[in-house]
Amino acid sequence: MKQLHRQSSLSKQHRPHHRTRSLASYLVREHRLLFVLLGFLLASSFFLVYPSLAPHPSSLSSSAYAATTSSAAIVTRNPRVFSTTANNVATARRLPVGVRKKPLRVVVTGGAGFVGSHLVDKLLARGDSVIVVDNFFTGRKENLAHHLTNPRFELIRHDVVEPILLEVDQIYHLACPASPVHYKFNPIKTIKTNVMGTLNMLGLAKRVGARFLLTSTSEVYGDPLEHPQKESYWGHVNPIGVRSCYDEGKRTAETLTMDYHRGAGVEVRIARIFNTYGPRMCLDDGRVVSNFVAQTLRKQPMTVYGDGKQTRSFQYVSDLVDGLITLMESKYIGPFNLGNPGEFTMLELAQVVKETIDPSASVEFKPNTADDPHMRKPDISKAKSLLHWEPKVSLRQGLSRMVSDFQKRILDEK
Repeated sequence: MKQLHRQSSLSKQHRPHHRTRSLASYLVREHRLLFVLLGFLLASSFFLVYPSLAPHPSSLSSSAYAATTSSAAIVTRNPRVFSTTANNVATARRLPVGVRKKPLRVVVTGGAGFVGSHLVDKLLARGDSVIVVDNFFTGRKENLAHHLTNPRFELIRHDVVEPILLEVDQIYHLACPASPVHYKFNPIKTIKTNVMGTLNMLGLAKRVGARFLLTSTSEVYGDPLEHPQKESYWGHVNPIGVRSCYDEGKRTAETLTMDYHRGAGVEVRIARIFNTYGPRMCLDDGRVVSNFVAQTLRKQPMTVYGDGKQTRSFQYVSDLVDGLITLMESKYIGPFNLGNPGEFTMLELAQVVKETIDPSASVEFKPNTADDPHMRKPDISKAKSLLHWEPKVSLRQGLSRMVSDFQKRILDEK
């Protein structure tokens, strides 16, 4: 009996090893282990290729957002992790890659300014997270006040002349005073912003692998000898004039942008912006459209410098913003002219403003300023053919939209 008991206990001790050998032999037999590993890899690949996507918490009603956060017990700002919709909080949708574009993290330097704030509106509306970097020299917090409660929006008071480190996918570099009144006020600061600011933002793009878009200007053409101006035209610029801090500063910024592209492999885009107008322009920034509109609303004569026969082309701000985003998302570097090829003399513009605001408005002539270009008109054939972009808003349409904004702000002054 003792011998039988010993044999029984020994057999029990060896059973686990026997089962392990049986499982191993089962997996090895007929390549079953290979199929198990293959199945695991396929399952992992599925969850990587088809991530769960749903709208951002900012798009939910307050009640739906509260329900989501209480059930999840955590709020995340990762753009790839979102709450579910108000009508279907409990279930998340799985969409194939490409059905919905992955939200981006974007920095806009000068984003509190006239053009920058409209660009921020558009980027947030499409679902991106936006960081605005601005020193508020010409920008205004009021331009961004409607975004301050948006969890996908951040505002940083910072001068781009000093380096900054951020984790972003795209950089729209707009930081620089753009009107003669502002860039002539401190010309050394203006050229430092154009050179050092662009260097710092290109360095950031290089470090984090972000795509970089430089907003250059039609001023790089100077007082042009070619009309209309194509991107291939090198310009006619006075390097020592009162406008050179801006003209030559932007030309240097373009040089730096291309050198970082060729030498460091940074993905870059260059836009040359022509005269732009619209809501949120500074009331007294010295640019002709804002001057004429503000003066007419204040019952002052419109100031025309010189004989008023110099020409400009005016694009509405929404057209420019569409062009900047289209360029950033394209495969082309540029430079691209972004402007409205409709050409007006200063006297013709004054007449349109009179017809739009006050037929009794008058004009006052003053001596022209130094280095003022006689003609300015973009050739946008390159943008039309490659980017499929062209302006849509006429001068009369755009002015009527701008006037209501200026009226409110001028009334607030009083």
